[in-house]
Amino acid sequence: MKKSTSSLLFILLILLLLRTSEGTSLTYNVAAHERACFYAWADKPGEKVAFYFAVQSGGSFDIDYVVTDPRNRIVLNGERERQGDYIFTANYVGEYSFCFANDMSTFAEKLVDFEISIENEPRAELPPSKGIQPEHTSSMEESLIRLSSSLSTVSRTQKYFRTRENRNFSTVKSTENRIFWFALLEIKKFFHIP
Repeated sequence: MKKSTSSLLFILLILLLLRTSEGTSLTYNVAAHERACFYAWADKPGEKVAFYFAVQSGGSFDIDYVVTDPRNRIVLNGERERQGDYIFTANYVGEYSFCFANDMSTFAEKLVDFEISIENEPRAELPPSKGIQPEHTSSMEESLIRLSSSLSTVSRTQKYFRTRENRNFSTVKSTENRIFWFALLEIKKFFHIP
């Protein structure tokens, strides 16, 4: 019984890992006045598309974005946003575009960390096993799906904290720089240096 349970868990884990999922996680440096687009393909209507982005550095840590479907209709858009985490349903088969625009900046580059994931999670059928009832496999399957979802949430939370850390580091560096120059100015005034 113990061997069949462990083999069933192994099969469930393999099936969970083999689910249809395509994802891309990238970091891109968007130059001033640049519009950078990235593309993902949806094989059939009804697929879930996840889109996450966060500006890691540059300017005011904000960027414009637009997501369009294969018919060139806007699915998502935003201006001067620091980060976003969206999930939507692909209604059409074809190529979806994910574009970032740094039009508002005259000289500052923006470092954008983003992830595009298209998922279709069909319910996998397990081979029949001796001595294990279908409701047990279903509950194990559901537990694995919940575990996968929880791990995804942890991953997104880590990305959020990484973004916050980068922004806070930038603020600290800026403050240190101002303190340094202010201290030099004060020293100059103290010693009456022209």
